Amino acid sequence: MAKKEVRDLLRAKVSDGRFRLADVDPDSTPGLKGGDKRALRDVKKQEGPLFDFHERLYAEHTRSLLVVLQGMDTAGKDGTITHVMRSFNPQGVLITPFKQPTPAEKRHGFLWRIRRRLPAAGDIGIFNRSHYEDVLIARVHELAPLPVIERRYRQINQFERDVVRAHTTIVKICLHISYEEQRKRLTDRLKDPDKHWKFNENDIDERAYWDDYQAAYGLAVTRCSTPYAPWYVVPANDKAYRNWAVSMILLETLREMDPQYPRPKLDVDRLLKRLKA
Repeated sequence: MAKKEVRDLLRAKVSDGRFRLADVDPDSTPGLKGGDKRALRDVKKQEGPLFDFHERLYAEHTRSLLVVLQGMDTAGKDGTITHVMRSFNPQGVLITPFKQPTPAEKRHGFLWRIRRRLPAAGDIGIFNRSHYEDVLIARVHELAPLPVIERRYRQINQFERDVVRAHTTIVKICLHISYEEQRKRLTDRLKDPDKHWKFNENDIDERAYWDDYQAAYGLAVTRCSTPYAPWYVVPANDKAYRNWAVSMILLETLREMDPQYPRPKLDVDRLLKRLKA
């Protein structure tokens, strides 16, 4: 029997027509045997293959990869980018941290600013937060009427279908931490003066809406995990496992894409003679 890929283990499973974030243990480490030492060793070993796949994707110049990172505050979006995405050539990586929309962006539909940051052929795009904020925070804080938010799920699915049809593979990753783990990470930030710049008191206010956010994430995954753009839910209490899992998901995805170096027709003998002249 073939060994299951990490993608299979972490792909969001919808049962009885719904995905429940509470069904995923944020302390679990599916697919990893050997603990943090094995995770750290594997991540280091995967740097070379990931770089090679990216170089081939860049050279092929016909397709692209989009990585969508979502998660509660302190879930590790920045850390994931730092520890995993450094395996790629920075010349071909476009990282976009989507903050609160600007007044100019608000004058357009919610997908307008997203389309403007899609990766070009050969590139890898990384969204630190994304278009899903418009069905997550917007739902929790009632920033838009419910019928508008309901319509956005359909718009997201159509948008992602169009992106995939335009030869961009989408990898959507939800970093899942527990309520207590978030408390610990926020406490650590407060105790470390070098991390005070990362602390936002609003993060404490948002903890009051924890259950609402869990429900909103569950609904977003339920409505928008599709065969062409599935959601992967990564238990993220253990940072080493988080990095290992994301690295494995990307490696398996790129291996499946199997980008190839172009083979232009060159008269090598003639060109070598010119170089010798």
